Amino acid sequence: MRAQQRPIHAVSMWVRRQPPKVKAFLAVVSGMAALVLLRFIVHDHDNLFVAAEAVHSIGISVLIYKLTKEKTCAGLSLKSQELTAIFLAVRLYCSFVMEYDIHTVLDLATLATTLWVIYMIRFRLKSSYMEEKDNFALYYVLVPCAVLALFIHPSTSHNIVNRISWAFCVYLEAVSVLPQLQVMQNTKIVEPFTAHYVFALGVARFLSCAHWVLQVLDSRGHLLVALGYGLWPSMCLWRAACSPSSLRSSITEDAALLWSMSLLPKESINLVTNATRYPYFKFPYDWN
Repeated sequence: MRAQQRPIHAVSMWVRRQPPKVKAFLAVVSGMAALVLLRFIVHDHDNLFVAAEAVHSIGISVLIYKLTKEKTCAGLSLKSQELTAIFLAVRLYCSFVMEYDIHTVLDLATLATTLWVIYMIRFRLKSSYMEEKDNFALYYVLVPCAVLALFIHPSTSHNIVNRISWAFCVYLEAVSVLPQLQVMQNTKIVEPFTAHYVFALGVARFLSCAHWVLQVLDSRGHLLVALGYGLWPSMCLWRAACSPSSLRSSITEDAALLWSMSLLPKESINLVTNATRYPYFKFPYDWN
């Protein structure tokens, strides 16, 4: 087993040592290769959206395991969870009045688990919450998303309030991970379960991106027309592609490397109980 894991470790370290431009190029090439693969093996594009929600749920499940088994919320951002709950609640409302399908059920389940995580961080495990490190001001994202939604929203036949609400949750979802990344920057310590969670968010965003891109390609652009006129179709594609890696490419690359290193034997990365500081993991970038 260790012999098989050594190449993974070597590749992870090689990628980690590359300059940001090289890592960005590798990320783009890998993403394009994954899109081509999905194009041939996935015939119903809605399955990609369901898969994205499922991966997000897996990430939440990792947090639940951490909170219940380790009895600590160290390294987690309460504000990021609150942003997630807000966009899920708004999207759930829109789903009820505009769609009401399997996505509604998935959003309801994800919202319920997110609210439970918020409750645990805010009340049951408050003593381990790093409030001073979780200092991202929510209005930095809430206000711009609300203003943007007022001016750029779907031009469908739905009620104007519902259309603005839908645009707001789309924009907010794209940036909801920023407080968590801020905590990672402030602490310079990444707990393994947090790395799993952030990596799961990145995978979920990629699957969401693949869902939109493949639909546009297969419809030969007709989907963009169906989304309405103006800037909204372009913003939909931006949101789909707006994974943590496109917001802060170096962060998600590092989180992905942490995730891969967490699969290695603990002694190979000098795992320290509870608060793990990876000797190979540095924070040379200014993420602000």
